[in-house]
Parts: sequence; C-alpha cells; structure tokens
Amino acid sequence: MAGNIPSGLLEACLVLGVSNERLKDIHLTQLQGKGKEPLVEAEVLQVHAPPFVTKESSSNGTQQDLDSAFCRGQRRRSFKKKRDRPLSTISDSGQTNEPVVSGSDDLSVPQNIDLIALLQLCFPDGLRITNESREDSYHFLVFTDVFGNQTHGVVAQYCKPVHYQQDNGIHQNSQQLKKLQRLYTTFSICVISKYPYYNALRDCLSSFLLQLKTSRMCDFEEQVKEFSAKMALVPIPPPGPLNVVFNLRPFLIELPSRLDVDRPVMDLDLHLPFLCFKPKQILQIISSILMEQRVVFLSTNWAKLTLVSECFMVFIHPLRWQHPFVPVLSRQMLDFIMAPTAFVMGCHTSHFEEVAEELDDLVLIDIDKGTVSSSTSNRFDLPDVPLTARDCFIFRAKGLQLHYDLDVCDAASRSDINDQRAHRRQWQRKVNSVILNVSMELIVNIFSEVCDFLNYEHRVFNSEEFLRSREMTDHTFYKKVLDTHIFHSFLRDRLNQRNDAFTRMQLNIRSSESRRIKTLTVSPRRPTMEAINRKFVQPENGLNRRLGMSMPNLADHRLLTVPIRQTSMGTMTFQSGSWSPSRPIKTFKLPDFPPPLSYQYVQNYYNDLIRDLSKAISGASPDDSALLARYYYLRGLVNSVAGKRLDALTDFQSLYKTDMEIFPAEMLNVLVESLPVEERKTAERRPDLKRLISRVKRESDRERARPVDGGSVKRFKLPKKHLHMEDFVRRVQESGIVRDQGTIQRLFEALTVGQQKQVDPETFCFFYNFWKESEGASQDVDLPVVVLEHLETDECVYKLSSSVKTSHGVGKIAMTQRRLFLLTEGRPGYFEITKFRDIEDVKISSAPFLLLRIPTLKIKTSHRKETFEANLKSECDVWHLMIREMWAGRKMADNHKDPQFMEQALTNVLLMDAVVGSLQSQKAIFAATKLAYFDKKKHEVPTTVPETTSETLKHKINPSLDQTAPQAVDILLYTPGQLGVSELDGGGNPKLWCALSDGKVLVFDAASWTMQHNSVQVGKSRLNCMLAVNQQQLWIGSKDSFIYIINSRSVSCNKQLMEHRGAVTGLALEERTDRFSQTLAYSCSEDSSVIVWDVSTLQVKGQFRVPCVRPQSIQIHNGMLWCCGGDCLLEVRRNGTVHRKVSLPNHLLSSPRGFSSFLLFNESEQLWAGFADAGELCVWHCRDLNKPFIRIQLKDCTAVVCMIRVKNQIWVGCHGRSPEGKTRGKIYVLNKDRYTVEKELMAHEDSVQTLCSAEDRYVLSGAARADGKIGIWKVE
Repeated sequence: MAGNIPSGLLEACLVLGVSNERLKDIHLTQLQGKGKEPLVEAEVLQVHAPPFVTKESSSNGTQQDLDSAFCRGQRRRSFKKKRDRPLSTISDSGQTNEPVVSGSDDLSVPQNIDLIALLQLCFPDGLRITNESREDSYHFLVFTDVFGNQTHGVVAQYCKPVHYQQDNGIHQNSQQLKKLQRLYTTFSICVISKYPYYNALRDCLSSFLLQLKTSRMCDFEEQVKEFSAKMALVPIPPPGPLNVVFNLRPFLIELPSRLDVDRPVMDLDLHLPFLCFKPKQILQIISSILMEQRVVFLSTNWAKLTLVSECFMVFIHPLRWQHPFVPVLSRQMLDFIMAPTAFVMGCHTSHFEEVAEELDDLVLIDIDKGTVSSSTSNRFDLPDVPLTARDCFIFRAKGLQLHYDLDVCDAASRSDINDQRAHRRQWQRKVNSVILNVSMELIVNIFSEVCDFLNYEHRVFNSEEFLRSREMTDHTFYKKVLDTHIFHSFLRDRLNQRNDAFTRMQLNIRSSESRRIKTLTVSPRRPTMEAINRKFVQPENGLNRRLGMSMPNLADHRLLTVPIRQTSMGTMTFQSGSWSPSRPIKTFKLPDFPPPLSYQYVQNYYNDLIRDLSKAISGASPDDSALLARYYYLRGLVNSVAGKRLDALTDFQSLYKTDMEIFPAEMLNVLVESLPVEERKTAERRPDLKRLISRVKRESDRERARPVDGGSVKRFKLPKKHLHMEDFVRRVQESGIVRDQGTIQRLFEALTVGQQKQVDPETFCFFYNFWKESEGASQDVDLPVVVLEHLETDECVYKLSSSVKTSHGVGKIAMTQRRLFLLTEGRPGYFEITKFRDIEDVKISSAPFLLLRIPTLKIKTSHRKETFEANLKSECDVWHLMIREMWAGRKMADNHKDPQFMEQALTNVLLMDAVVGSLQSQKAIFAATKLAYFDKKKHEVPTTVPETTSETLKHKINPSLDQTAPQAVDILLYTPGQLGVSELDGGGNPKLWCALSDGKVLVFDAASWTMQHNSVQVGKSRLNCMLAVNQQQLWIGSKDSFIYIINSRSVSCNKQLMEHRGAVTGLALEERTDRFSQTLAYSCSEDSSVIVWDVSTLQVKGQFRVPCVRPQSIQIHNGMLWCCGGDCLLEVRRNGTVHRKVSLPNHLLSSPRGFSSFLLFNESEQLWAGFADAGELCVWHCRDLNKPFIRIQLKDCTAVVCMIRVKNQIWVGCHGRSPEGKTRGKIYVLNKDRYTVEKELMAHEDSVQTLCSAEDRYVLSGAARADGKIGIWKVE
C-alpha cells in the first residue's frame, strides 16, 4: 500500500542571488576599477512554501487552519532562529556559518532544507557580477536527510541587467541606457519537490522565466510567490495508468505517475547513459554501485551529473542505494569526497586531478568522455558482472533505438508546440519502457537464483551454498556484492515476499518447464543428465543451473535442451509482467489556475477540480477499475485539502473496490486523526465510514508493531552449542537440506541414537559437511557418453559406490531416482541392474573369499531370472537400506499415483547416507534405520490400493511442498482456458485455483497440473468459498468477513468487498437473461445476511437476512435463491421472503451441525442434501417437498463434507474411519437416477474438504491438513 506520501508538487520555492544593497557596493567597486567579475556571496532573497492561503476561522467561530494547497503540514523554522545559532554544515573558509538572508526576519523555511548547502548548490561555480549576459541554464539537485529520505530540486539560473545612475540608485530594466553602465547579475530560482519531476519542473520554470523577463522588477517577489502558489495546487497522481496535465502557458505540462507502487517517479530520459557510454562501461558503473564503491561522476555540464547518476539509480532497481548520494558538489564541498563510507557524488571535470589525488580507491566516471577508471590507474579494476548477465545486457543494448530524430524523420512537422512535446513524451515513454526491461532483466539474471537459497520461515540466507553454486569466474563479484547494505535490503524484500517488478520478471523469464522443475520437486540439488550433457557437448553454454528432478511422465525433455544463454538472449521476449504498460496511459487535465493567493478563488478551483473528477468517474467504464481507482484517489486528495474530509474518506473507501494497492494508509490515518468532533460523530453514524475508520486504526497499530527495518536477515552458520529437537529442526531448515518437520524429527532420532536427546555441534557439523561433500561429488560425476545414452535427461546420479566385484564384472554401482546401474571399469560400459519398480527382493548374503566371507548384496528383479550380486563389503548394509527404501517409495508412488513419495524416499536415502558417513560408528547403520520411513510403512500398513480407486485415480499433487508441514486444501476451483488466445486477452491454458488453510491461494496450469505462479496471500484467515465471476475476476469469501477479488490474468488481489459483518460462507452468480441486463452475484455470511452485488460496479444492489442458522452455501435455480443453513434449506425470493423450507429430518434433529451441503437438479426436480454429523444423503422431490424423502446410506462414512454433480453422477466427499479407527477421506460416486453408490474411492488420509469438476472430464479433490494433497480423478 502507498505510504504517507506528500500530495502536492511543491515543497518550497527559493530565490537566491545578490541583494540590492550588496549590488550597489559591488557596482561602486567596479566603477573604481578595483576588480573584474568579482566572486560574490549569494544570499537567500525569498522563500515560499505552502500553505499560501488559509481560512483562519470556520463559520461557527471555532479556530481552524485548513490547508489550501497540497502540502504535508511541514515543520518549519524561521530565519531569525536560524541566525541565532551556528550551523555545522559545510562552508567556505572565508564564509560565516550562517546563511545570508535578505529581507525581513519573519520568513520561514521547511525544516529539512539546509540553506548553506542550498546556496552553494544553486551556484556550484560561484556567483559573479559580469559585464556580459549569459543564457539561462538549469541543473538538478538531490537532498538526502539523516533518515535517507530524498528531496529533489530544479534550479534555473537567469541573468538580469543591473543599472547604476549618478545618484547612486540602482535600477533594473531602465531605458536610460546612455547614462548607465550595465552589469549583469545571476539569480537562481530553486523549486524543491519531494518527487524527482526533473523534466516537468524544468518546463514549469521555463514557462515562468518567459513571464518574468517581460515584467517589472518591483513585481518580482509577488510573481515568484504566485508561481509557487500555483505549483502548490498541483496534485501528484498515484501509481498507475493516469498522468496529470496542467496548463502553464505556453506549455501543457504533464506529471507522469509512478509505474508501480514500489517504483519512484520516473521523469527522466533513461537513454542518456546509453548516449554517453558504451554498454560495457554502463555495466562497469552498475557493478561499482552494486559493490558499494566510492563513485564520482564528472562532467563540465552540471545538469548531466544528476540526470545520468539518477538513471543508474533506476537501473539497479529493486536494489536501493542507501549511502550518501550527492550528484552535484560545489567547489566548496569537494571535501565530501573524503567521507569514509561508500557514496555516489558528482563534480565538475575541472576538479578531476584534485579529486583523483585525494583517494586511491575512487571510481571516476567521466560523462563527457564516456570513460570509467580508477583514481589509481586508467583502467577499471573491479570485477565484472557475471558473464551470462553481461552478454545478455550487451545483446539487448545493441538493439535499442535511442535517436528520436531518426524515428521521426518520416513524420510530418507539427505546428503546435504542445503537440510536438506530447509526441516527444510518447517516444520517450516507449524508450524508457524498453530500457527498464533491459536493466531489470540484468538484475534478474544476476540475482534470480538468490531466492533458491532463502529460508523464509527463519529468514536465513545460505550465502556459502549460493556462492558454491556460482561459476568460479563470478565468485569475486558475488563475494563483494553479498556483503553490501543494498544487497541486505534486497534480501529483506525477498524474505518479505515483496511482489515487485523483480518478482514478476523473474516469473516471466523462467520457462514453464524450469518453473515446474523448481516448484513441484523437493529433491536435493544434483545435476541432471541433461545438464551434464550440456556441459560436455556445449561448453560455451554450460551453466550450472543445478536443476532438480522433474515429476515422472509429465516432462517433455525436448523443451529442456535449449541452452540457457540462447534462451535468455535469442528467444526471450519481454512479457507484459515487466515494465511495458499493459494499457494506454490516460491523462487528466487540471482546471486553469485561479488567482492562487485568494482563499475563495482557491476553494472554487478545488470545487471545479472535484466536479471534473466526478465527471471523469461517471464517464469511465466500470470494467476499467484501475482508472476509476486513480480518479477516486485524486478526488479524495482534493476533498481532503478542500476541507471535505468525510467526502475524502468515502473516496478512499472506494479504493477497496477498485484498486486497494494504492490505498494511502498512513495519509488516511492522519486524516482520521484530524477529524473534528462533529465530523467524527457523523462518520461513526455511517456504517461504511465507521468500518473504514476502525480498519485504518487496526492497520496503523499493526504497522507500528512491525519491525522498523522490515525484519532481520540472517546468514546460515553452523551451531556452536548442543541442539534440542526444536533448535535442531530450525537449524536443518535453515541449512536448506530438508524442510519437512516429520523428516527432520526422524533425522534427530537417528543422530541421537544411544545418547541424550540432543545433537552436539560436532555431530551436526560432520553431518552437514558430509552432506555438502556428497552433493559436490555428485556434481563432479564424469559419465561417459555411452552411459548418458541410457539415462533420461532429467535423471540425476545421487549415489556412487566404490569399485566392487559384481556378478557382471568389476565396477561402481550408481543410483538415480529411477534405477540402479553398474558403471563398469576398464572399458567404460553400462549395465542396468534394475529399475526400482521392477525389484522383487533385496537381501544381504555372504560370499567366500579365501578364508573369509564377504558381505554381498543380492537384488532380484522381475525382468531378469538371475540375481544380481555385488560384494559391497563395508558398504553393504547402507546400500541395502537405501535400495529397500527406494523400492518401497517407488511402490507407494505407483500405487497412489503420487510422485512425491518417490521424492521423499530419495531424501530419506540421502539422509541415511549422510548419517552413516558422519557417525562412523557401529551404531551408524542402526541410526540410519530410523530414516527408513517407507520401508517401515510397507510392513505396518498394506501398500496396495483398492482396484476401483487405482483405476479412477490419475494423479496426486502436493500443494504444500514449500511448507514445513502439510496445509489443508480448503477450496478448489477450475477455470477453463482458451487455447490459442493470449493470457492478456483472457485465453491461455485452464487453471486450477487452490486455497490453503492459511489464506494462501495457489494457481496450477490445469493442462499439465503444474504450479504456474507464486502464491497470492488473501488475508490470514480460512477461505470458505470461491467463485469465477467472469474471465477476469475470482471472488473468494473469507472467515474474516471480506470478499477478496483476484484478477485472474495478473493473479493478484487488489480489491475487497467489506460489507459483510460475519464470515462469508457462500457465493453464487446469477446468469444474465440478455446482454443488456446486469450480472448479479449473491453472497451469504454466518450472521444470516445475504448481499446482492452488481458485478460490474461492485455496488450493493440489495441486502436481506434469511431465517436460518449458520448459512453455509447458496445456489440460484430458476430465479430463486436456495440457502443451506445448519437447521434447514430455504428457497428464497429475490426480495428475501421465504418461499419454501426444508427442515432437518426427524432422525437428525439432535444433530448439532445439521445440513452440510446440497444439490438441485432442474430436469429431475430433485433436491439432494448431506449432513455434517451423519453418513447419509437425503433426496426430496422439488415439486412436493412434503413427499417422503429417500435416504441413501454411505458405508464407513461419518460426515458428508461436500458434493458436486458431474454428468449423471453425484460425487460426495466425506469424512470416514478405517477399520483401525484412523481418519480417512472417502469419495462416493452415486448414480442420481438409481440412487445407488457406483464407486467407493479411498481418496485421502484425512477428510475430503472440497471437490470440483474439470469440464466433466476430471474431478479434483482436496484433503484436510493431515493429508493436504489434491487428487485428480477420471470421470467415466
């Protein structure tokens, strides 16, 4: 959400120069011939800051101070107070420590402006009285306070003639030239803004100077004040697709909005660095900034210093420079370069030698010459950015179209200056968008894989493992960057799961296959055969991406054979999720400025502005909610400064229904706190405003409770003290070895066999190092080509034995996730021992050798008669354990159609190996048996699945793979796609939406059942219902009483409906009768209220209460609303009156929870209902509900949770019990015409929470927390 942002363009406007009295003295000196073009001391002549007009008293006589400008209510200090105490700021040795101020002592200046620094920065070359006039010039400033907050300034320097007459009077603009000796003095007008509107403010000053040069000097101060007051009337547009335009003759000036909430304003020409530097030099500068070096920009043009250095601050986004940033240093400030910290500064090229001699480790960047060098040599000695990112950036930069004149050489000349400027802005916007994509791609290519080494639960970054994964040539670069403040802040944002441009582009540039590999597997990092093959066959493209394994039968390995660098540069196109605007930028023109120093005229201006915004709101399409949100935001802003606080609250309330991402929480908190008593009482009487105020308070309290720095970030370190179970679980999760708590607890038992239940630091260290050594050894496996030909591209070698004698010769036994094979020695060869699914038996025997008997492993397989034997000697026991676990895992995976079992078995096997290798004692093998989870489970419970279940089940998905423990699957919803149509146009593959128990929503590609996007967090409460309203909206009802609306295209939640007072339990959509009618949606909540919504406007069309207990779901049939409550089923008319009622059957009247779900069938006129405390269904005849109903008993079912209709069947999800008394989730498939159970499916190890149909071809089931998986079932 947007912060407490300043709402107006102007912070302050200052005029600096030489006072009349001082000019008189200088002129007398010049007449006496005592000097030429003397360097004089500048003075602050004028200061203007909002508010410029106030209403001192309200109509009822109470004192009030209403701001009549968009200002922040700044703290101010007077010049007089300023002069009463010394200032500890930089000044020249010949100057005093106080700013020279002309005029009265009652002038005041905003608290955060340093006048001494400002005097020097506005005249960085010094101020001279000259005999010749100079052209106007502009340069740009950046001020940073002690908290890192930036303020920006645009300075216009213009020359004024000064005339001196015989009577010692000074006159300006006089026509009596013959009696005058002409001198010229320079004035600086500095406009300070919280936002870097460099181009816009330069245009404003240019327009003002045209007016100033034709006016009398006696009107100078009044004109500057009037200009400042006009600038204070300009509101800042919120982030998004709306820019603000205002008229300052002769120019129409446009204020661009921020591209995104996390982006600063970008009123820059981002192609300037590409005109000054070659791509290689640009990369060197970015590298210097990322490594937090002391960087000095040099130029003979003061304006270039700020503009170019600001561009580089944009290029490193989302990393933020957090050290001193002073792009313009005057000659008096050069000792800033002696600062002992990192910095980015700029100074005039004439100071090059002086600067270079001061320090040895400066990075000197000459903008005019396009060179980057060190202060100790002419070369750039710092590490380059990683090779892949560098090559990709250079490739992109070569394709940039940077010359406006070339692009418009075939265009007609424009006669209107504003048309010409608008066309230039449009071209610049397009160029900026492309450059932003290029720079963001660079940052993503450098830091994308950082996220794979983060532990989000404990906020830990495993830097050593990340470095180990990088190419050796890139280590120096990463070692320097990983220790910087800006990288630390970047990590903090990643751990806070910030959904910014980096995250969106990271998702876009990863192919769907590589995303699937990362998301759907949890296997330890080992190189696949495809990666090994690429490393040997195509060394120029061989990058160690350390891909995990893919799910069986889902990967098309042909898609994975494209070299990564080729994909990155040659085939990747920029996606809409990056910086290209997804829709055209609109503009809103402000009314013409009124006399800005008159309170009444200013109020009329605000009323006109409110009227224009209201007109724009009424004329905007309801479907364009993003544009509507910007209009509401601006109108709320104007209402707040116009004193219409309640109207402002109403406008900001509308952001919840249009785009809550730009909701200004802190600004609204200040507005609420400032409400007078009477207005506060009025707001409390309005339910909508009362809810808003209470929510603002809650958010404010929650914000205050959050860490100021956004949360800590830790680096992984090995423990130095004994670890009990809880500490051990945390440490293992931090290490990245495994995340599942159950597995870690079994590992704890293995490492503490025969001792006190705590792991000493030495044991943990041995275990961790052995694990990492094994991982490194597997990456160095050198397989001959003849072996690679027999393996799948996604296979990984996880374990390699020592050289042993086998029944098929001498060699090493290798284990992948699919098979065992022998890597023969001597002449390299391949002999497949077995696939794990083909194993029939594994046992340990012994073979005679001289006078000894050597342990031998025997493996019997189904596809070979003879038994494979291997004399594994001391390795025999651990290989026996590992093979049995993999065998059991494969059987479980095949029987349950769940590949995660195989992944988990593989993790168990590698943990066994690490335990045995680290303990090195007689108890090591016994300790490893603690990890044989599937081998034990195979003996404890039958692994076979009933035939009907096995035939119907197609696949299982675990949506909780990135969690430390399974999460309940509360809702599933399938939305169809449209193949051949892009995502932006509402097409693409079908999607499966999955709501987990913690308010998290996951999205799967329903064509391949693979995870498609990062999760979307919608509140923190349980989600109860989900409804696809149209191709763009997904409504989700939550236990916290809100309805969250997800944009199904961008997969983001930026709207909320807050009218319900209780948990939202049901949603239903009424189909439109014709294309001109409104689409209506219905929602019900636990407090028995039903709300009717207009889908297009999200406005409430009606509201009523239904007389039932705890409504759980609603449906619409034949224009009537059916509601399922705990005590009854109701058929309700649209006005809320009850038409018919179905009460609980007599034998269930004592049921505490009553009805749980229901279905209606129009063609057969049947009403089916299930019960929360009984394993049965009841069927009523809709024509006559008083007829006897039909009861259908469900075997081994204790509660009906949900049911859906699929073709001519009814699928019922239940809570059941196994004969052993364990909870089981069962699905019953019934024939709706014969009222019989056709199938009984053993679906899950916990109750079935939700069911949904995928176009009547598949049914998807979601289970409660103990299971937490999604089942995919075939429909016959």
